[in-house]
Amino acid sequence: MGKDSHFTGQPVYSQVLKLLDKEKIRQISHDTQGSESYVKRFGGYEHLVVMLFGVLKHFDSLRELEIGMKAEAHKLSHLGIEYLVRRSTLAEANIRRPQEFFASVYAYLLEKYAKFLADSRPPKSYKGQTHEPKDWEKLLYMMDSTTITLFDNILKGVGRHPKSGKKKGGMKVHTVMKYHVGVPMVVQLTSAAKHDHYLLKEVHLPKDSTLAMDRGYIDIAQFQRLTDEGVCYVTKMKKNLKYEVLKSVTYVNQEGLVTHVDQNVLFTRGELTHEARKVEIFHENKKPVVLLSNNFDFSVEDISEIYRLRWAIESLYKQLKQNFPLHFFYGDSVNAIQIQTWVVLIANLLITVLSRSIKRNCAFSQVVTMIRLTLMYYINFISFMENPDKTWDDILERNVQRAPPEPMLFN
Repeated sequence: MGKDSHFTGQPVYSQVLKLLDKEKIRQISHDTQGSESYVKRFGGYEHLVVMLFGVLKHFDSLRELEIGMKAEAHKLSHLGIEYLVRRSTLAEANIRRPQEFFASVYAYLLEKYAKFLADSRPPKSYKGQTHEPKDWEKLLYMMDSTTITLFDNILKGVGRHPKSGKKKGGMKVHTVMKYHVGVPMVVQLTSAAKHDHYLLKEVHLPKDSTLAMDRGYIDIAQFQRLTDEGVCYVTKMKKNLKYEVLKSVTYVNQEGLVTHVDQNVLFTRGELTHEARKVEIFHENKKPVVLLSNNFDFSVEDISEIYRLRWAIESLYKQLKQNFPLHFFYGDSVNAIQIQTWVVLIANLLITVLSRSIKRNCAFSQVVTMIRLTLMYYINFISFMENPDKTWDDILERNVQRAPPEPMLFN
């Protein structure tokens, strides 16, 4: 029996792990306080490999993960591990090994692949039309957060169940994403009760950057800080904000309909003052959108486009929750939950690198599914995804070559 046309000597998971630097990961583990304490064989690298295996295979429990590793025991040497971990060992490691190790691994991978991800980003298109990137897109960042509901009250949640009155735990993932990179650049994990603008106070962006965010981040003091640092912001305005109008211009189209109102406004909070630009945009058959910015040079179209592009970070959260297991966790401690969240972010980054390496248009969800199905198959994954029909075409060609000549009527 012939081998697959995409056959290779390494399983797909080994090809994923080649995106990591094994020695660098081990060095990060040794440099992280407490990561290698009381460890005999199950080091930081092995911990990362096993957790990634569970996340990529969509296992829902440690028992499934242990059985899944046992089923592939004869292939573990390809992954650079010589130890078949038990679920008790993994559960203990999820409690003891600090989540800061996995956070450092993510930071290292981001630094390693950020330039590749920015350069390999597909051209931007809107409503089927491809557009050349504008200057502000190169330094466009977006900030948002998403809440992961936990079954137990492990971390402080928000709100109560309307019927039972019980309050579940929850974790909030605060994120800053660079638009051209497409993966989180800054990540903070807190309880769900932490307010969104917590991260706004912590983040300092390069000068001349543009930051898009929703109205949950409105903070006049921080907006003034961003202005002083040379950072442009665009956000949606809250209805209850009090301000003084300094200048107002109304724009009307040829039909006599108002298209937008452009105002300079002044916010006063005690001794603090902040001058901003308020743009109210009117759409036919839609509610008007009121945007706030500290940039007085951008066109109204640019401000509207910047806020529209903020949807990219919402799509990122949707991508993470739909393609990776964040409904079931391998432990009920805060550290274990944070570790699994970091591993999901690492898996998302690695698969994004793989998907950008494929010279064919493949949906991210399709790449994730094919990795899950073929994770321990001995095929060249990129080659297979670029031409999935090649093996079947080769089989048909060989069958045609081996087929005997058809008999003739008068032979």
